Amino acid sequence: MLTVIQIQNLKPKAKPYKVSDTDGLFILVQPNGSLLWRLKYRTDGREKKLALGKYPQVSLKAAREKRDEARKKIAEGVDPGKQRREAKIKAMTEARNTFRLVADEYIEKMAVEGKSPATISKLRWFRDLLNPYIGHVPVAEVSPHELLAALKRIERRGHHETALRTRSFAGRVFRYAIATLRAQYNHADVLRGALVIPKVKHRSAILEPKKVGELLRAIGDYTGRVETRIGLQLAAHVFLRPGEIRTAEWDDIDLAEAVWHVPAAKMKMKRPHTAPLSRQSVELLRELQSLQHPSTYLFPAFHTPKKTMSENTLNQALRRIGYTNEEMTAHGFRAVASTLLNESGRWHPDAIEKSLAHHDPDRVRSAYNRGTFWDERVRMAQWWSDYLDKLRDGADVVQLDLMRG
Repeated sequence: MLTVIQIQNLKPKAKPYKVSDTDGLFILVQPNGSLLWRLKYRTDGREKKLALGKYPQVSLKAAREKRDEARKKIAEGVDPGKQRREAKIKAMTEARNTFRLVADEYIEKMAVEGKSPATISKLRWFRDLLNPYIGHVPVAEVSPHELLAALKRIERRGHHETALRTRSFAGRVFRYAIATLRAQYNHADVLRGALVIPKVKHRSAILEPKKVGELLRAIGDYTGRVETRIGLQLAAHVFLRPGEIRTAEWDDIDLAEAVWHVPAAKMKMKRPHTAPLSRQSVELLRELQSLQHPSTYLFPAFHTPKKTMSENTLNQALRRIGYTNEEMTAHGFRAVASTLLNESGRWHPDAIEKSLAHHDPDRVRSAYNRGTFWDERVRMAQWWSDYLDKLRDGADVVQLDLMRG
């Protein structure tokens, strides 16, 4: 039986050698002077060895306690070496399957499937909101309590809509983990109803014709970047969403045919959309083209032609010319067009909805309308731009609104 003094007096030799204690425990003396505890045992008819640590970090007493624990497992039919290897493999597997890494895989899958850059950026934002709290936790071990605590932190900052959307994102990650056999439960589903549901707030828009005219004059007098001014003017004329405008590429535009093709990847409903262009819209696009930016984008970022302008640029420009977020947003131009076109009584409601790229859930009807209303949409686009010019110039348009063409 070894003593502490004997261990302290052990000297290294040219080759490793061992000094036995009791019940299979021995200390292995390495040529470099390291003293390593080992346990020799038999299981399934084979002799095996189990590492128990390094002396003096593991004392003689501690080594014997580890030996006794291991021999107890052996007596119960458990191989401690195999158990340790399995635990190590499990730890390594879990390290590769944290919520963060599974979320990254899911986001990459969405990118490969053709989701827009804006969508991918938003998914990464949701991931980053959760990362400090559950990013390091194996996805299968994230508890509803941990997820709820992370979401409540977002909610307490007053970001109720963000908290709801982040819960939805977490649910998609859990569903992906289940589909790839790395989790069994979607804990985000358990939390339905646990978060505050914010009151629906419609995007602000100016709907009085006279005030629309004032807005158009203010945009025309904008003294910031020319590209930003043109972006706002196009938002008023073409019925497209701000994101569809700022991510547009010159390959999407056919100035000769006066058509703007929006690929499915850039559309909210992931369906391709074609917008007719009025003479005014074509003129704005030619003015933009004359700036000769070395970019495939109509609206490149200020600092690099490889990226698009920020999603906040148009709204910030509206703030700069004096309109608050409660008065007008870039997305609000669509509400302006929808409201005033419908009030004019000149156009079929389905033609207006088609121009706004609103999805008709009836597929047969939607396919029919796509072909039926194109000519009307072309006429409507030109009428709308002429009407906006009249509003901008301060013409009396009250009677025009109420007349049918």
